[in-house]
Amino acid sequence: MDERTQARLSGNPRRFILFTVCYNSRAYYPVLAVLFTDLGLTLERFVLLNLVWAAAIFLFEVPSGALADTLGRKRLLVFSSLLMVAEMLCLLFAPRDGGMLLFGLCLANRVLSGTSEAAASGADEALAYDSLPAENRAEAWDRVLAAAMRWRSAGIIVAMIAGGLLYDPSFLNRLLPEALQIPTAVAHRLPVLLVLIQALVCVAITLRMVEPPHPHGETGTTLKRAFHVTLDAARWVFTTPRPLVIVTGGVLIDAVVRNMTTIQSEYFRLIHIPEWSFGIIGALTGALTLLVPGIARRVNRHLDTPGSLALVAAFAILMLAGLAPAWSGLGGLIPAMLLIPCISYLGFTVSRSLHAVADSSRRATVLSVKGLVFNLGYGACSLAFSTALSHARITHPEQPLPFLLTWQVPMLIIAALLFFPWAFRTWNRQECRNPDVPKGVPQP
Repeated sequence: MDERTQARLSGNPRRFILFTVCYNSRAYYPVLAVLFTDLGLTLERFVLLNLVWAAAIFLFEVPSGALADTLGRKRLLVFSSLLMVAEMLCLLFAPRDGGMLLFGLCLANRVLSGTSEAAASGADEALAYDSLPAENRAEAWDRVLAAAMRWRSAGIIVAMIAGGLLYDPSFLNRLLPEALQIPTAVAHRLPVLLVLIQALVCVAITLRMVEPPHPHGETGTTLKRAFHVTLDAARWVFTTPRPLVIVTGGVLIDAVVRNMTTIQSEYFRLIHIPEWSFGIIGALTGALTLLVPGIARRVNRHLDTPGSLALVAAFAILMLAGLAPAWSGLGGLIPAMLLIPCISYLGFTVSRSLHAVADSSRRATVLSVKGLVFNLGYGACSLAFSTALSHARITHPEQPLPFLLTWQVPMLIIAALLFFPWAFRTWNRQECRNPDVPKGVPQP
């Protein structure tokens, strides 16, 4: 890569950080579950809609990474940003208690959201990674990834506070004069409106990105090649010992923890936390995640990947056990808050390891395979959780959610006891051939 090309690409890591902050720091996150249930959906139907979201990712994730590697990462990111605009418009105009129209718009929102996630998955990181100078690229990527996580955490802090206060304006209305009071019906749409503005910013950012040089296929054969590239990458992931350990261990932890964080606002209602504080709680959680990149970077340098995954699995099990009794106040709040850093730590570990093993020509595809597996696992967990919740409403009508939360802890413990002995044995069979690679990072 010549100096002129490298100079043009030098702004991409900064644009990647701006994009990931605007794309992921969504003001409706602290009230996600109650946003849908307050519109008129049941919690079970909301969880099932998240299965649809995961299914949309599954269907588009297959070609999206390969299309990024053939048509170009920038085009996929622009497409993803436009879909983000469309998904916000669906929520903005969804009528409260609107029957089939409400369900149809919420369904469209989940499909568009899942497709947008799939389009961005892998393409953003691959574009930024390949824009870095080839010399010491892995070390430079650690710095970019850590910076992105810190800025994303800062963005989440701002978005969480704004979203919680806007959704439940009772706190703000006590400070505002009578003429400026915010009606509740209007307040419920304000976090969505704020994210719509962020989506428009994402469109502007992605249009300014510069495509790194990499091989492109002919337009007429791109889709066919996309599936071949995806199948080849999936075959490599599932037949190579260490990538298999990374992806399998990651999805085992991610599916359960992410499902719990999705319904977190309903859990906060269960333990009698006021809605206006949801955003502040989310902001405090975001502040905790600011510490995660530094911790994750140091731990991953001293532990191999199975050890790092085992550490976060044990922590997640401990937190899930802590929130299962649904204690009111801090007893139930603290373990729920600490689940979010688990996802951040897990994301750093999985990304760092997979980037080290995938070559540039299929990096986005490998990341998309990882995204596909993660979201398939999340969708399966959502379906199981929704089905079990419906059954628990019959067998334990007074406290169906706490009953279900109690049972998911031993299930995760059993899964971990089955997985990690195999993971350590499998990992140790394949020795790193390059002594310069940080400890725990596999070689292709």
